[in-house]
Amino acid sequence: MFYAFDLSLDSQQGFDQVVNILQTSFLAKFIIWGVVSALLYHLVAGVKHLFMDMGYFEELDSGRSAAIANLIIAAVFIVLAGVWIW
Repeated sequence: MFYAFDLSLDSQQGFDQVVNILQTSFLAKFIIWGVVSALLYHLVAGVKHLFMDMGYFEELDSGRSAAIANLIIAAVFIVLAGVWIW
């Protein structure tokens, strides 16, 4: 990941090479999707924790509902990221 970022910033040829790899390689797209999925889940869980810091969803039932909503929202975002990447 860092190598591809470094290569893309090195020169126009390096950027073109990274773009070509990302357009043709299933493995590269899968790795990018995995990283984006982790970031999206982390973002959604972070928003949930911000609400918890404000005093919401601290009881067992509401916390469980928030956790389920967290998983559903993250799953929707992850599927949309997959559609966007492919």
